[in-house]
Amino acid sequence: MNQAFEKAAEMAQALPQRPSNDELLRLYALYKQATEGDVTGERPGGFDFKGAAKYDAWTALKGTGKEEAEEAYISFVASLQEKYS
Repeated sequence: MNQAFEKAAEMAQALPQRPSNDELLRLYALYKQATEGDVTGERPGGFDFKGAAKYDAWTALKGTGKEEAEEAYISFVASLQEKYS
């Protein structure tokens, strides 16, 4: 599974078109959950809207296993490739 995950990460960087902000947040959250597990630390505040959005997207996956997150990431990247090809 790890090789497929790494390949999907490479493919995500090489998409022919930039995904929407929601899609980018999902990619980020799934990648972080698969590589680091549950989110830690405090939620960014103030005017760090981008940081807060990333934190919230990652927090939404709390409790998701690393393998499950890897599979979801691979599947999501495949769907983006199909959508943007």
